[in-house]
Amino acid sequence: MTFSDKAIGYYNSLTAPTSLPPEIGVMNPYQSTDVQQIIRLFYNRFYSDTTLRIFVLGINPGRFGAGVTGISFTTPQNLRRYCGIDNDLRDTPELSSRFIYQVIEAFGGAKEFYSRFFLTSLFPLALTKAGKNYNFYDDRATTEALWPAITETVKTQIGFGYDRRAAVCLGRKNETYLRRLNDQQGFFDRIVTLDHPRYILQYKSRDMALYLDQYIRVLADCLPIN
Repeated sequence: MTFSDKAIGYYNSLTAPTSLPPEIGVMNPYQSTDVQQIIRLFYNRFYSDTTLRIFVLGINPGRFGAGVTGISFTTPQNLRRYCGIDNDLRDTPELSSRFIYQVIEAFGGAKEFYSRFFLTSLFPLALTKAGKNYNFYDDRATTEALWPAITETVKTQIGFGYDRRAAVCLGRKNETYLRRLNDQQGFFDRIVTLDHPRYILQYKSRDMALYLDQYIRVLADCLPIN
């Protein structure tokens, strides 16, 4: 089976956990037939092979990115503009997606980037609280309730085809949890961490060019030497 075959089967069968605190909501776009079609188109276009990828792991999706399209860090408009995948989903604002696709373009475009990397998250579904984005680590009860699902998410996804020599972690606080997971499971030989795209655009936008350069250097450094 190809990376694409495994990813499509995984995402289009995802179900929301039932053990979360009552005030925490979950968005599962993969129940939509439109998103299921997007998943098939995206993975068949960029991952229809058995090449091992470097994993780039965020926290959990935002409600305007993968919470809508099912594709990590990807809004409907960026799916059209950069990935060539037409869709009828409503355009959404998402800071992280804006930065990530600047990185992807700087790396040579979607085809080149996705041939080497897999963008994903420790938990695959968007979380909300009071109608706003919520991170799995924002309260201890949510973290502990989701920890078995987080473990299973990463364990299943590395089975798509991963290069275990390095993983890229997006977010300094996220690093705490990825390292905890890696200490328990031994998934990756090393973890390198970058500031989260949302943080960069929200608080460090004047230095965006410097962060863009840093991303490219770190990602390139993780690739195997041919």
